[in-house]
Amino acid sequence: MGKSGGQGKLRFGLRIPSYAPPGLTYQDSRDLLDYCRRIDALPYEDIWVIDHLLVSKGVYGVSWLDALATLSAAAAVTSRVGLGTAALVLPLRHPVTLAKEIASVHQISGGRLRFGVAVGWDPDEFAAVGVLLKQRGTRTDEALELIRLLLTEEAVSFSGRYWQTSELTIYPRVPDPPPVWIAGGTLTHAPDTPDKPFIAPGVLDRILKADGWMARSSGSDPADVANDWRVVQEHLTARGRDPATLTFGATQFLHVTEEPDREKALAEQMPHFLEIMGAHRTEEDLRASYLTGTIDDLLAAIESLRGAGLQYLILTPLVKDPAQLELITRHIVEPLR
Repeated sequence: MGKSGGQGKLRFGLRIPSYAPPGLTYQDSRDLLDYCRRIDALPYEDIWVIDHLLVSKGVYGVSWLDALATLSAAAAVTSRVGLGTAALVLPLRHPVTLAKEIASVHQISGGRLRFGVAVGWDPDEFAAVGVLLKQRGTRTDEALELIRLLLTEEAVSFSGRYWQTSELTIYPRVPDPPPVWIAGGTLTHAPDTPDKPFIAPGVLDRILKADGWMARSSGSDPADVANDWRVVQEHLTARGRDPATLTFGATQFLHVTEEPDREKALAEQMPHFLEIMGAHRTEEDLRASYLTGTIDDLLAAIESLRGAGLQYLILTPLVKDPAQLELITRHIVEPLR
């Protein structure tokens, strides 16, 4: 687990552009694996993938490749970087089958999996798998409890509200289960966001038991994330846990341009944001939600997050172009790490 770093050097992960738009080709997927190979040789600690079953139209305009299948493929073409979900929508899945998938990817990758979890929010995804949206929090908590048991113990007998097991053992056995990251908290600046302007008590209790916390994207203003981090630290302290034992992370979408004029930079970035986030998103809410503007603007926004205590930043490119990966690495990661 990480330590609170204040103004210390940032650690970086890269959430790969594993988008699955209409017209995706097999070559596109081969290119994505080449992209993973590149990351393995760059100064990123981990490769991360996003997870959505469907096109979550309230916030996004595209879907993604399956998270764990993508990480399994990435494991085969990398050897150094960690491999994480940022974040897996847990209540859509059965914890027993998921525990086996987690153990398998962790085994295949040589112990490199990081298990990031979210409760989800898209009603269409929940309806598609026959799960009630109102049960997402309680299902997530129960699934996490059962998965932890299945990954650490044998002959697990469990009696929960949603799932029951009797002397169940999952193989492969892994000696070092993956660290758990909990996503959620900050209000997302999207027109159809289900988020509330505070962290729910259930989310705080989930974070209390985790190895890391992933704040949502915050755009140029870190105030919401900074306030959430303060609330998280207070909750941990009140429950007897040292906040320094929790890694404070965040995710950010971005597109780096070397254009020095802010308005011209935004004009270059917005088509890429609209393609991924959807045409229903306005420039105003995109700028409030994600990293936009010149390189200096991006660095200033990230420095503000670091000033709020951020330790680990997961950057998400909007395109698979290796040239964009090089720009992100050279202009953002190298100066701040």
